[in-house]
Amino acid sequence: MLSTLNRTRTWLADYAANPDPLAATGNLVALVLAGNTPFYPIYVAVVAGTGGMPWLLLTLLSFPLFALVPALARTHSLLGRIALSLTATGNTVFCTWLLGVPSGIELFLLPCATLSSLLFRRSERLLMLPLAGLPVAAYFFLHDRYGAPPHAYQPDAYAALFSMNAISAAMISIFIGIVFSGLFTDPADSGKP
Repeated sequence: MLSTLNRTRTWLADYAANPDPLAATGNLVALVLAGNTPFYPIYVAVVAGTGGMPWLLLTLLSFPLFALVPALARTHSLLGRIALSLTATGNTVFCTWLLGVPSGIELFLLPCATLSSLLFRRSERLLMLPLAGLPVAAYFFLHDRYGAPPHAYQPDAYAALFSMNAISAAMISIFIGIVFSGLFTDPADSGKP
């Protein structure tokens, strides 16, 4: 069992690896998002009840898109980073429609904007600015305009979903900050063993 876990961890590390540090960091984020995707319907069912099934299973549609980011980045670093940015924002918009604005899914637009801001170099700002602005535009143009979701939850279930999604959006924001901070060297650390 332990050897299987080690082989899986090694395979995932090799799959996420990329000579471009931005792509490698984006690949790690993409694989963490892909890895969490299958559990999201379970979290929602535990917090808000199973009444949203089978609609909740549609949240799984983003799994292959996140999982393919490292393969795209391997062929072209910039393409992989663009795909991650678009997939994260598209998934958030889709899930907001699916679960409804009161679920708090729109809060994930904040880490989407942050992620898009960090995925690109200074020389790539012509791409970064629209991709980082896309989550803001999505909020501005779509908030309270999604229409009715396929399943509406009770107010207490929406309150629980909002809390869960607020905590999750905060955690992914912190994770994004942690992994991207690894790309920067602190001058005070130079010369330390």
